[in-house]
Amino acid sequence: MRKLVSVVLLTIAVFTFALGRPALAEGDVANGAKIFSANCTVCHAGGRNLIMAPKTLKKDALEKYGMYSLEAITTQVTKGKGAMPAFAGRLKAQQIDDVASYVLSQAEKW
Repeated sequence: MRKLVSVVLLTIAVFTFALGRPALAEGDVANGAKIFSANCTVCHAGGRNLIMAPKTLKKDALEKYGMYSLEAITTQVTKGKGAMPAFAGRLKAQQIDDVASYVLSQAEKW
């Protein structure tokens, strides 16, 4: 019985890790800084949010609103939400990944 349980658990673990969703690759932070400067600072200069003041790009705010991950930031930048426009048509996927990496790298500094 123990052997059967071990085999079942091992099988579940293999399928979970092998077939799970791949992690987003980190982008180029330096390139992300340039793209952020050209596209995002109008509303997010210094990590602030000029449209919705409480929703800054600072770590505590990103955590509070469930945005402290590459995936969450990438989705927000790609699709937009509320007052934030979608950048899917303006930026390439790699540029969006770069911006997301830059935002995460700066979140504790802002």
